[in-house]
Amino acid sequence: MLYLSILSILLAVLSFFLASRQRRNAGIPTGRVIFTDSSKWGRVEKPLYDPELRLTGKPDYLVKHGNQVIPIEVKSGRAPYIPPEWHVYQLAAYCVLVEHEFGSRPPHGILHYANRTLAIDFTPALKATLSSTIREMQKRNSHIQVERSHHDHYRCLHCGYRSICDQALRI
Repeated sequence: MLYLSILSILLAVLSFFLASRQRRNAGIPTGRVIFTDSSKWGRVEKPLYDPELRLTGKPDYLVKHGNQVIPIEVKSGRAPYIPPEWHVYQLAAYCVLVEHEFGSRPPHGILHYANRTLAIDFTPALKATLSSTIREMQKRNSHIQVERSHHDHYRCLHCGYRSICDQALRI
């Protein structure tokens, strides 16, 4: 019986160690993972939405650290010397969505590359640039009607945007 108890404790410690290592390798900071867009973990959560900017998105992870919610975007490639502008704007968009959804502005977001993890400050200037870029894109494309481009019922049924899509296929 004593051996079984010791074995259980050792397995628990080993599991904790492996989970911590996997979390570090994924670039996830300490805190509680409250959202994931990884289908490996189960059903994908509904997307975040900001009606003012008409912006929708699903970060790879959201981690609650104290009172802050931090978005994390995982990139499979190696980190360039300077992160590409579109990676920074994508992360900033997730910060805007977090701010709207949770009522608290994240101080930064995290870009995790295969070889490096970067914290990108979510400054008022970055938010303003992102907002003006989104509004300009919407203005330019306001005359374009975007419609679904598939007729695959299975794909539609499992789409993460199905709950807010006005063109969802009736299945």
